[in-house]
Amino acid sequence: MKRFTILVLLCLVSLNLTAQKLSSNKKAIIASVEAHKENLIQISDSIWALAETAFNESKSAEVLADYAEKNGLKVTRGVADIPTAFTATYGTGKPVISVLGEFDALPGLSQKTEPTKNPRIDGAPGHGCGHNMFGAASLGAAIAIKEQIEAGKLKGTVKFLGTPAEEKYFAKVWMVEAGLWDDVDVNVSWHPGANIEADVQSGLSLIDFIVEFYGQAAHASADPWNGRSASDALEIYTTGINYYREHIRPTSRIHYHIQDGGKVVNVVPDYSKIWVRVRDPKRKIMLPTYERVKKMAEGAAIMANVDYKISLVSGIYEVLVNRSGGEIMQKNLELLGPISYTEEETAFGKAIQKATGKPEVGMDSKIESLRETEKNPGGGSTDVGDVSWNVPNINLSVTVAPKDTPWHSWAVVACGGMSIGHKGMVYASKAMAMTMADLFENPKLVTKVKEEFESRKGSEKYEAMIDGPPPLGNN
Repeated sequence: MKRFTILVLLCLVSLNLTAQKLSSNKKAIIASVEAHKENLIQISDSIWALAETAFNESKSAEVLADYAEKNGLKVTRGVADIPTAFTATYGTGKPVISVLGEFDALPGLSQKTEPTKNPRIDGAPGHGCGHNMFGAASLGAAIAIKEQIEAGKLKGTVKFLGTPAEEKYFAKVWMVEAGLWDDVDVNVSWHPGANIEADVQSGLSLIDFIVEFYGQAAHASADPWNGRSASDALEIYTTGINYYREHIRPTSRIHYHIQDGGKVVNVVPDYSKIWVRVRDPKRKIMLPTYERVKKMAEGAAIMANVDYKISLVSGIYEVLVNRSGGEIMQKNLELLGPISYTEEETAFGKAIQKATGKPEVGMDSKIESLRETEKNPGGGSTDVGDVSWNVPNINLSVTVAPKDTPWHSWAVVACGGMSIGHKGMVYASKAMAMTMADLFENPKLVTKVKEEFESRKGSEKYEAMIDGPPPLGNN
């Protein structure tokens, strides 16, 4: 009993010390997020249920934009010639601090809020990357800052950017080209994850393109000699790609998805189509690999005696890390402390881990220390990279699923529609808003973050890897 009493007292002292470190502005920000909490959860759950894919997120974007407008932010819809992209701003003058909000889902990942695989709608999309929480949390942070500006506690401009189509077409590239970050001093972002940390790791640059082969149809048995098979070209091409894998850098990746290989077995196919993606942590290494893979398509067409066409879909930069910004975020995470979970939530997490073949250890919400930035990170890619090459970016990861959960899977969808995801979303909203407050209050921090941005960028000039308008009709 005596030991228990001591532990309780130590916890109370710890909580009191944390409270003492929180400024009045940060206390007000936390209170704001808490005041909007139920509405933010409702927004997140609405987007979770809508599960709209890239460039189709009309209702999801509307839910976010309407709530921004309701809370006094000036909303501009359909920016960058993208119907589902929008901005929501409040305030005047400098600094201008922006925050990103994504809201697109992934095809085929529909799932109920259950810890075993069970789709809500067979074959339908689902939020396997947690973007239903992404946009809601970021909007909550923007509203918290807006209220502080409105109250005269902070000076400057807050800018929320509703950014669609991250999973497929990378809409931020077109939004960058439209100049939506030209007036911004620092950008803040987050991503749902399985841990809490100020994210000072990069990602992989990539380029997406479509290869189409055009041949001559013929009867596959009666007169195949009169045919020129587009499918042959496709197979030769994929064989070439697979042999080439041995000779690329260990950090590089090549993926492909055959979208059309012919329709029936008794016709020599006159058309085939493949979607190809090349990645590397460094764009300057990725681009020569891309050129070689493109050239291989020409070789395949020659060998099969068919014509071919290459169409660029999109391309994105690796993330330009900003450790100075990461240090600001880190301090706020330490102020907030870890997320706590109920016995039911822990059991849910362990059931997810059991169902996906992972150690049943439950949730991981401890505050990670600021890690060293890896030279060649693994993992995925994001169009936040293009934003980060145009304005300093501060990034955050927050736990919304159990440790080691497979990402882009039904397991993330299950957690994102219930309390585990809700807690991570609210936490992210507070952490981002507190970090934004530091930037509004301290011009020296903004200067430090911008100086590191310029140093890391060096002499490299940003050039968007896109060709033409957003591919809105290609879904």
